[in-house]
Amino acid sequence: MSVSSYVVVAMAIVLASCMQASIGFGMGMLAAPIVAIVNPAMIPGTLIMLAALLTVLVVVREREAIDLGGTGWALVGRVPGTVAGALLLALLPQRALAIMLAGVVLFGVVLTSVGWIPVPHRRNLVLAGATSGVLGTATSIGGPPMALVWQNTSGAQLRGTMSGFFLVGSLMSIAMLAVTGSIGAQTVSSFAVLTPAVAVGYLLSWPVNRLLDPQRQRWAAITISAIGAILLITRELVGL
Repeated sequence: MSVSSYVVVAMAIVLASCMQASIGFGMGMLAAPIVAIVNPAMIPGTLIMLAALLTVLVVVREREAIDLGGTGWALVGRVPGTVAGALLLALLPQRALAIMLAGVVLFGVVLTSVGWIPVPHRRNLVLAGATSGVLGTATSIGGPPMALVWQNTSGAQLRGTMSGFFLVGSLMSIAMLAVTGSIGAQTVSSFAVLTPAVAVGYLLSWPVNRLLDPQRQRWAAITISAIGAILLITRELVGL
């Protein structure tokens, strides 16, 4: 990777890391499109490893605020959702599936914007976890469903709980990639040289978090969920 390419990718990782460490998700949504253009070989292995590192940092920082029960129920849905996503990819055109799922997220954003706030009880958490698993497997963007169901939690709890959920999901993905031989020496070396970018983004999130009161954080999560769904639909339609 050339110096210019490294700078572009590193800047994307810094911004994505800051965003995810502030609202609980966003690494894949913001960084993946840029990384895919500059260095496709880093997708998905390197990016997932960087996301896992970031979630570890956030989980440690926000460990006292994590909703372990909520995370557990979301993971109950995440596992079958991941399997369902893989099966749907094999049965349906990837583009159609991505657009359909992004449409579901946009529908949830619209309902939320007009006052509907899903209660994070067991059923909704399992459904959100399953949707996140399907969406993440099919498109690499699995954050919006969880952000919508956890939007009314406190700042630290949102960041910590989302990070705990995605940490387990990232480790599962890394394990699967390792088993299939998709993680090699190049993946590990790219992860190593980009680790400082994750650290910088994480440090930048500290002052950002002080600016995000619960209301701002809620609307940031809703807005970024909508942007992610729109970008996903645009990406798939442009590929037609």
